[in-house]
Amino acid sequence: MAQTPRTPSKNVVLIMTDQHNAACTGYENHPQALTPHLDRLAEQGTRFRHAYTPNPICLPTRVSLLSGQYCQNHGYYGLTGPTPTHLPSFLGHFRAHGYATAAIGKLHLPKDPRGWAREDCDVYHDTLANDGEGMAYRNYLKRVGFAGEVDARCLPEFPEKGNYTFEARPSRMPFEHSIEGFTNQQSLHFMDEAVARGQPFCMEVSYHRPHQVYTPAQAFWDLYDDDLELPPFALDDSPGRPPHFLETVAENLSTQGLYEPKDLEARMRRVWKGYLACVSHCDHAVGQVLDHLTELGVADDTIVVYTADHGAYSGTFGLSEKAPGICSEQVCRVPYLWRVPGVAKENLRVDELAHLVDLAPTAASLAGLPAMDWVDGVDLSPWLRGGDGPIRGAAVTENPWSKSVRWDRWRLVHYQPEMFPGQDLGELYDLEADPWERNNLYADPAHAQTLNHGRRLLLEWLIDTRRPVTTWPNLLRDGQPVPQARDGKQSNAYTPDARRSLTLNYL
Repeated sequence: MAQTPRTPSKNVVLIMTDQHNAACTGYENHPQALTPHLDRLAEQGTRFRHAYTPNPICLPTRVSLLSGQYCQNHGYYGLTGPTPTHLPSFLGHFRAHGYATAAIGKLHLPKDPRGWAREDCDVYHDTLANDGEGMAYRNYLKRVGFAGEVDARCLPEFPEKGNYTFEARPSRMPFEHSIEGFTNQQSLHFMDEAVARGQPFCMEVSYHRPHQVYTPAQAFWDLYDDDLELPPFALDDSPGRPPHFLETVAENLSTQGLYEPKDLEARMRRVWKGYLACVSHCDHAVGQVLDHLTELGVADDTIVVYTADHGAYSGTFGLSEKAPGICSEQVCRVPYLWRVPGVAKENLRVDELAHLVDLAPTAASLAGLPAMDWVDGVDLSPWLRGGDGPIRGAAVTENPWSKSVRWDRWRLVHYQPEMFPGQDLGELYDLEADPWERNNLYADPAHAQTLNHGRRLLLEWLIDTRRPVTTWPNLLRDGQPVPQARDGKQSNAYTPDARRSLTLNYL
C-alpha cells in the first residue's frame, strides 16, 4: 500500500550566488564589503566559517549540492554534460513528501536532452538558459523598455570583445529589472502561491552575480569609491605557484581595459569596485527574500540557507575571477549561513570543516523527512543546535586530475604528474601562519611529514567516499545494482562502514 506523504513542518529556501568570496562580507569583518542583509542572516542563525565547495566551477558543484554527492561519485567535472537521469536530487525528495518545489535563476545544470532536476520541480526556470526559458528574461526586458541590455553574460556595447572578465561598469538598468530582480519576482510569486494553498515549499533561488560580468545596479556601484584600496597583492608576484597559475596571472595583468582610463591599475580598481558592488547587489536581493518571508508570516517556519557555488580571487594576485581555482582558499572556501528558527543557535560561529554536500541531508533532517540513502554528506543539525566536535577530518575540493584537501591548519593541493611532466609540483600552506598562501611549503623538507599526512588523508577520503556500483556479496534488486535508485529505498550496504565490514568478512 502506498504511503500518504507526511505534512512537513518547515519550508526550505536555498539562496545561492555564483562566485562569492567567503571573506567578502560584513559578518567576516571585511573592511570594504557592504552586506547588511547577509549580516542580519548571520546574526539570526549559524555560520560555518570553514565550509568548502566540491569543485571550483559551477555545474559540478551545483550537481553535488542538489544530489548531496561528491564529484567523484556523480562524475560531473565540466560545464556541460548529459542529463544524469539516474541521480536523485533533494528537491525531488522534498516533493515526494508533500512539498511544492522550485528551482529559479541561474541553475546551470546538465540539460542534454533535458534539464536535470526539472522533473523534481513544480516550477523550474533557468533564467540564463539559451532556450525559451532564457528568452523569458529577454522578452521581459523588451516589455519594460530595456531591450538589448542583458548585461549578466557580456557587455552589450562590446559584442566583439571577449575580455569582459577584466572590466566593470554600472548597469544601465535599475535593480528591479536586473537578472536578480527578475529572479526574485518569480521566486516571491512561487512562495505566494504555495502559502495561499497552505502547502510547504522547498526552493532554490540562484543569482548570477557576483560572477562576471561585473555590472551591478547603479545604486550599488555608487556605494564604493572609485579609488578604493585594491585587494592584497593585486599588483604583486605570486611566489611558489604552479605554471598554470602564473600564466593566468600574466594574462590578466597584460590585458588592456575596455574603458578609459585603460591602464592596469585603473582597470583593476574598476573590477574590484564592480565585484564588491555585485556582492552588495546580491545582498539586496537576499534582503528582499528575507523580508518577503516575514510579510507572508512564514519566516519562523522557514529554513533559509545562503551559500555560493565557489569563491573568487576578485583581484587578489592579479586574478579577476576564479581561474585557476583549486589553487587557493579564496575559491575553495564558500559562505555557508543557516537560519533555522527554533533550532539553530543565533549568531553562532562553527569553525569545524563543513561541505556543500552536507546541505541535502541536513535540510531533510531538519524538515523531519526520511534520510536520503544516496547522499555522501553529513547531517549538520547537531552543530546547528550548538553541538561541538569535528564534523569531518578533511574537506576536499576536486578537479579530475587535481585535488585540494583542507585539514586542521593546513591545505594541500595535489597535481597528477602528467599535468607538469618532469616536475614534482604541488602546494602546501600553513593557513594559520600564512592566510594569503604566499609561502608554498610543498618542497620544504621540514614539512615532509605534514605533506605525507595530507596525502594520506586524501587517499583515505578517496577510498572512504567512493560509491561503488556493486560490491561483494552482490546486492541487487530486480537484477539491478541497488545504489542510486530514485525510490530512496536502497540498502545501507554501500555506506563506508558496511563496505568495510563486507571487505573484512567476505574477502
